[in-house]
Amino acid sequence: MTLPPTLVPVSSTTRVIACATDEIGEVAADVVASVAPDGVLGVATGSSPLALYAALIRRRAEGLRTEGLRLFALDEYVGLRTDDPRSYAAYVRSVIAEPLGIPVENVRVPHGSTDTDGAAYERLIADAGGVDVQIVGIGRNGHIGFNEPGSDAETRTRVVALDESTRRANAEHFDDDLTQVPTHALTQGVATILSARRIVLVAAGSAKAAALRAALTCPVTADNPASFLQRHPDVTVVADHDALREDR
Repeated sequence: MTLPPTLVPVSSTTRVIACATDEIGEVAADVVASVAPDGVLGVATGSSPLALYAALIRRRAEGLRTEGLRLFALDEYVGLRTDDPRSYAAYVRSVIAEPLGIPVENVRVPHGSTDTDGAAYERLIADAGGVDVQIVGIGRNGHIGFNEPGSDAETRTRVVALDESTRRANAEHFDDDLTQVPTHALTQGVATILSARRIVLVAAGSAKAAALRAALTCPVTADNPASFLQRHPDVTVVADHDALREDR
């Protein structure tokens, strides 16, 4: 698909692949599978990368070796136990690690409630040799990880306050009760994400179109943290046609 002129990325190091919604998983998996069988994979949670993980699971059934992968999650809510089914630790375990045969000792999810915990997570990433491929989604307000608008390019793993818009978007996982949604999270920072050797952003649906267009084509700004991806030397965006619409 030829992209509309207004959606051509500002950065020459960003490649955009437009595809049907049901093709996102396979297209993104082509990139991610390149780090198998024993690379370091940064994993996002939420609905955006589900098709990607499903594609990797299918490929494992067909012979792709994934059990040696090492996983580093982008973020985690502050205040949820790791065995809480709403936690991202539970998501990474049940949706990614177990179906891909990855042992628990190869899985890291940020946990804690202080920036000291964030610094410890940074050391774990460094000790692993850094992330080979980082998967990210994009929030409707342009956040990547839980780096909300206002996050600058130098941020590292730390505790952040979640925007109300983010909490409302995630309330569906908490019985649609906003009072149950945590107010803070421990997240990899923008600089942490940009330190990965390769980044894959997946996006689907018209609700992401405005934020994605701004991230790809507008000046880099902390008001849209995803725009910092323009500074990375190797970014692949896999998005469906609705996410690439010009009129949203």
